[in-house]
Amino acid sequence: MKYNIPHKISFLLVNFFLLSLTVESQNINKYDSEVFVVEGDSLNYRILFPKDFSEEKEYPVVLFLHGAGERGGNNESQLTHGSELFLKNQEEFPAIVIFPQAPKDGYWARVEVKRDSLPYQFDFGFEKSATKSLELVMKLMDKMQAEVFIDESRIYVGGLSMGGMGTFEMIYRKPEMFAAAFAICGGANPKVAEYYRPGFNIWIFHGEKDNVVPVEYSKKMARMINHFGGNAKLSLYPEANHNSWDTAFAEPFLLPWLFSHSKN
Repeated sequence: MKYNIPHKISFLLVNFFLLSLTVESQNINKYDSEVFVVEGDSLNYRILFPKDFSEEKEYPVVLFLHGAGERGGNNESQLTHGSELFLKNQEEFPAIVIFPQAPKDGYWARVEVKRDSLPYQFDFGFEKSATKSLELVMKLMDKMQAEVFIDESRIYVGGLSMGGMGTFEMIYRKPEMFAAAFAICGGANPKVAEYYRPGFNIWIFHGEKDNVVPVEYSKKMARMINHFGGNAKLSLYPEANHNSWDTAFAEPFLLPWLFSHSKN
């Protein structure tokens, strides 16, 4: 059956679509496009500065690690999930927000992924050296931490899926850098929890119907972090699949909780 859309409605739909693209483009452009180069290696990243940024002030920093679907070389795809959350809360939570992008074949965590069937199976090799992608992120964060306008007591990390795995590993490799973290539909070898700073605060999210990354990974991480003296919050969404980041980003207390923490 063929439907005839009135010309006026068609015109409005086209304009709405173009407006959406314009708004999305404007949001992307609010994150400055940068390339971090060290020893011949490069890392694409986007960075959001607070309104009325001044080097005379100190600001908290949020590092956000994207999922596997946002890898590439365009220095834009990493903003697909999460960037809007920080933009719309700039007034209440002025911060420097960093979105690095892993290359198409890169991975944040040191993990072997078995994709023969769903859910995937993951073999976490945290005892090995960091991946090239995560190594570059760590060097970028070392550089940022040294800036005079950074509040070293309020540096945070978070991510989703592959980025949730990277979040757990980043804390393991840089236990003294972060004041708090959040990890969405990720996972890690629970043994890394032993190396976390006592009292470390992390909020873990996962959908119980996740058919890509088993929810058991998040449950085990929360249990082990608390066992070793950390402070892990665990939010499980009974009806959510792998895209539990949509629900997590809608949590009204996520950013207030995150920015309330500082290192003593």
